[in-house]
Amino acid sequence: MMAELPLHYSPWTSMQTPFVSKPIKRSAFLDVYRGSAVLLMIIFHFFWDLQNFGFIEFSVYDPFWVHFRSLILTLFLTAIGWSTYITLTKTKRPSFWKRDLKLFISAGAISLATYFAMPNQWIYFGILHFIFVASLLIRPIARWPLCCALLGAAITFIYQSTDWLFFPNAFSTITDYIALPKRTLDIVFPFPWIGVVLIGPLLGYLNWHKCPTPEHAITHVLAFMGRYALPIYLIHQVFLFSLVASVKMVLTL
Repeated sequence: MMAELPLHYSPWTSMQTPFVSKPIKRSAFLDVYRGSAVLLMIIFHFFWDLQNFGFIEFSVYDPFWVHFRSLILTLFLTAIGWSTYITLTKTKRPSFWKRDLKLFISAGAISLATYFAMPNQWIYFGILHFIFVASLLIRPIARWPLCCALLGAAITFIYQSTDWLFFPNAFSTITDYIALPKRTLDIVFPFPWIGVVLIGPLLGYLNWHKCPTPEHAITHVLAFMGRYALPIYLIHQVFLFSLVASVKMVLTL
């Protein structure tokens, strides 16, 4: 999420051997659900680029954009817990290492690219970093969706109604000892977002992924975006930023 955020900001038969399992058939509904998050993310970044090059004026701290970003995160993060539940319950010997490796490398690539491009605001714990960590944390307990959802709801409620899970000085304290920028292009705090991830398995338990998906060009596009959410995330801002920068350059000639 390419938005400049200060660190005090709070707003994925008997003859058969038991070790071979059938591949899980993709859920069109889950792909559309995740694809909707990707589309909203692209819109958010496009407007951020327009603001960055002076075409429009707004603040990412305006309530509309704070809620818009929260909606994007909620869709992405519930999908993490949701897909983890499906994999664990529908596969005899689930394997996550390929997915984990892709996330780890992608998160590292984002950090490296932003470090060279904007060393004073580089991303060291953005959405991909959080998804990687949250995926590891949710895996041991995702088989118990009701308990996960109760814990997730409790974390979210406590965060919204008290200051028990709000640590305004935690990151600034860390940056006093570690050479990290005090401003970053993207950051996702553990709370309340780990609670949102924990709610995800309940959606799998309720079989939301079996909801019918209408045959329509829009849903096909969203499903495609949901299937390829990671590569789209990695490259979309390169195109958007370059496009807006090119238009700005032409207009100032």
